Amino acid sequence: MIKNYLKIAWRNLMKDKTFTLINVIGLSVAFGVAILLSMAAFYDLSYNSIHENGDRIYQTYVTQQTPKGPEAGTSQAAPFAEALQSEVPGIDKITRFLEQEALTTYKDKEINLDAVWVDSDFFEMFTFPALKGIENNPLHDKKSVVVSENTANMLFGSTEAVGQIVNILIDNKEVPFTVASIVADNNAQNTLEFDMAIPFENHAGYAESMETWNSQYHQVYLKLQDGVSPQQFEQNTRSFVELHYQEGIDNLKRDGAVADVDGLFLQLKLLPLKDVHFTSFRKGYAQVSRVVPYLILGVAFLILFIACVNFINMSIAKSAQRLKEIGMRKTLGARQKQLFFQFWSESLFVFIASVSIGILLSVLFIDDFKTVFRTNISLEIMTSSKVILGFLVMVLLITLVVGGYPALLLSRLGTIQSLKGKLETSGSNRVRNILMVVQFGIAILLISGTLVLWSQVFFMRNMDLGFNKEQVLSFPIDGKKNSYEAIQLLRNELAGNPNILSVTAADNNLGRGKDGSQFTSVWGFDYQGRGVRTNAVTVDYDYLETLGLELIQGRSFDKNYPGDVQAVIINESMAKELGEADPLSAFLPMSDSLRSPIIGVVKDYNFQDISRAIEPLTFFLDRNSGLYYGFVKISSENMAKSFNDVERAWKKIEPQADFLGSFLDENVDRTFGREKRMATMITSGSVIAIALSCIGLFAMSMLIVAQRTKEIGVRKVLGASVTSVTVLLTKDFLKLVFISFLIASPIAWWFMKVWLENYAFKINLTVWFFAAAGILAMVIAIFTVGSKTVKAALQNPVKSLRTE
Repeated sequence: MIKNYLKIAWRNLMKDKTFTLINVIGLSVAFGVAILLSMAAFYDLSYNSIHENGDRIYQTYVTQQTPKGPEAGTSQAAPFAEALQSEVPGIDKITRFLEQEALTTYKDKEINLDAVWVDSDFFEMFTFPALKGIENNPLHDKKSVVVSENTANMLFGSTEAVGQIVNILIDNKEVPFTVASIVADNNAQNTLEFDMAIPFENHAGYAESMETWNSQYHQVYLKLQDGVSPQQFEQNTRSFVELHYQEGIDNLKRDGAVADVDGLFLQLKLLPLKDVHFTSFRKGYAQVSRVVPYLILGVAFLILFIACVNFINMSIAKSAQRLKEIGMRKTLGARQKQLFFQFWSESLFVFIASVSIGILLSVLFIDDFKTVFRTNISLEIMTSSKVILGFLVMVLLITLVVGGYPALLLSRLGTIQSLKGKLETSGSNRVRNILMVVQFGIAILLISGTLVLWSQVFFMRNMDLGFNKEQVLSFPIDGKKNSYEAIQLLRNELAGNPNILSVTAADNNLGRGKDGSQFTSVWGFDYQGRGVRTNAVTVDYDYLETLGLELIQGRSFDKNYPGDVQAVIINESMAKELGEADPLSAFLPMSDSLRSPIIGVVKDYNFQDISRAIEPLTFFLDRNSGLYYGFVKISSENMAKSFNDVERAWKKIEPQADFLGSFLDENVDRTFGREKRMATMITSGSVIAIALSCIGLFAMSMLIVAQRTKEIGVRKVLGASVTSVTVLLTKDFLKLVFISFLIASPIAWWFMKVWLENYAFKINLTVWFFAAAGILAMVIAIFTVGSKTVKAALQNPVKSLRTE
C-alpha cells in the first residue's frame, strides 16, 4: 500500500513539473537560508559553553548609586580578589583577569602577543585542554607562562616549546619566563581568548597597586562552591563592601545619591559566565541581551514560515485541477484516510527533496555566509546528535502540518462536489487570506526594519563626530622603544614630507583599530566638597591639532611652556561638571600636594562609541604614563602614498613590530559592526521574504483566476474592458496587502523605537520609513499579480465560457 502511495505521488509530481519545481525551489531556498541563519544564532548563543564548570563560574561587578543615577562596572582593585576569598565564604576558586598585549622575544623573533595576566586558579577554573607540559596549575611558578598551540608554532617552530625561555617586555625591561604548558588554540566562542597567559603578580605596576583599593583596572572571576547560590553569596558580601568601600559610600551619600530598593548605595554582584558576552552596563546595571541571535532565529523562522505558507496556497491552487480525480477515487471506494495519505505522500516527496537541496545549499554557501555576516560558524555545529534529532523532529512536524493541511482539505471533499469540479473554499479562503496577510506583514516588517537600520548606520557613519576622521591615521605603538622617543623619531622621519601635516600620540585610540582593542580610563576625585568623575586620556603635544579638535577657551599644550606637563585640558562636559563660571581659573587636585591648572577647554566630541552620550573628559600631558597609539594627520592628496610613507618610517623605527595602521573613519565604522551585521541580515531576509511572498501571491492569483474563469468570460461578453477585469481581479490582493501594512507598521514602529533607545545619537523615526515599506510591498504585489490577471483578462471570452 505504501509503495503504491509513493508511486502515484511521484507520477503526479512529475505530471506537473513546473508546479513541483516552484515548490521545491521555494522550500529549498528557505531551508538552506534557515539552516545557515540557525547555525549563526546557535553559534552566538553557545558563547562560553565550552567550560565544564561554567554554570558555577561568575564575573564580579559593582553597582553604585550616584547623584546622576546608577553606575556599574567590572573593574576591580588589585587586593580585591585575595580579600574577597579570605573574608567571604562560598568561593572555591578565584582569579584576576587582565587583557594586555605583551611584546615577547625568543632569539631573533619579536612578536606582540595578546596576553592575559591571571592567577594560578585560572586553569583550574576554565577549560583549556593542555597538549604538552604541566596540566594542573601550570602557573604555580610565578616565572612560568602558558602559550596556545598557534603561539608555540609562531615562536618556536618545530622546536619543543615546553621549557624554552622567552623574554617579555614589562615596564620597559625584558623579563625572562619559562614556557610551562601548551594549550589548545582558543575556541572562537570563548570570551577569554589569549595567545599567552602570564602570572598576574608580574604585571607592571602591581607592586605599587597591590594594597591600593582606589586603583581598579582588571576583572575578577570566581567559582562558587557546590550548594552556594549567587544570591546567597551576594548577600554575604554586604559586610565586605561596608568594610572596604565605606569611604566611597560616604562620598555617595554626601553628594546626594539616593539608595536603591534594598537601601544600599554600593553592591557587589555576580554575573554568570554564560551571560558575559551578552551583557552591557550602559544603563547602570547588568543588562543581558541576546537580541541579535534571537533576531537571527526569528528571521530564519519567518522565512521558513513564508515558504510553508506558499506551499499550502500553491497546493490549494493546484487542487482545482484534481477535483474529478478525487471524485472518481471516492466513487471507487477510496476512504478519507487513504486520500489523505495519498496527498500527504506527495508533500513528503517535495519536503524530502527540498530539505536535501537546502542542506546542500547551506554547505555550498557557508563560506560566503561567513564572509558576509562575519561569523565563524562551521558544519560541526550541525553534527551533534541533539541538533540532528531536533532538526529531524522539526522537519517532520513541518511536513505533517504544512503538507497535512492541503491533504486534509482535499480528502474531506464530497464525492458529488468533486465530480462537478467545484471547489467551495469559503473556509479555506479565510485561512488563505489570513496567511497572506501574515506573509506580507512579515515582509513589510522586515523592509521597515531594513530601512531604519541602514538609515541609522548611515547617520552614524556620516555624523559630525567633532574630530577629523578622514585624514587622520592611527596605529598601535608596538616595540621596545620608549613610546615618547618612538613618536619623536617618527616626527623626525616624516618632517620633510609635505603630505604629513602633524604627528602625535595618546594612551587610547579613537574607535576600534585593527588590533581590535578599546580602552577607557576613568578618574575620580573630590572637588569643592563633592565627587567628580572624568574620563582621562594621556596625550602628547599636537594632539588637539592633529585631530582637529576645536578649542573654545584657552590654548593647547605647548612645548614652549614647560609647566604644561602638570596642566590639563578639559572638554565642555567636564567644564559643566565642575560648575565654574571661568573653568580656566580652576585647578584639579592631582594629589594632596599637586593641583593642576586648566589651560584649555575643547568643544565636546564623540571620543567613545556613538551610542553613548558625551561624558566629561580630561587630557593629561603625563610623561610618566605610556602612549599606546600614534596619530598622523596627512593631506587629502595621494593618501595611499602617505599611508605607505608612514608605514615605512615606522618600520624603520620598530623593524620587528607589525604596522596596524587604519584611518579613523575605518575605526569608527568598526564600532558599529553589530548594527551593520543586523542591517545586512535583515536586508537579506527582506529580499528572500519578498521573493517567497511573490511566489505565494502568484499562487493566489492562479487560484482566483481558475475559480473565476467563467465569470471573466461573461463580463467580457457583456462589454467589460481589459482594464476593468484586471482591476477586479487585482483589488482583492491589494486589500490584503494594505491590511498587512496596517497591522505590520505599528509593530515595526514599536520594535524600531525600542531599538533606537539604545543610542544617544539617532535618527528621527518618521512615518515615511513605514510608508515606503508599504508602497514597496504594494508595487511588488501589483507586478506579481498583474502578470497573471492581465493574461486572464486578455483571454478569448469564448474559450473562458467553454471552461466549466
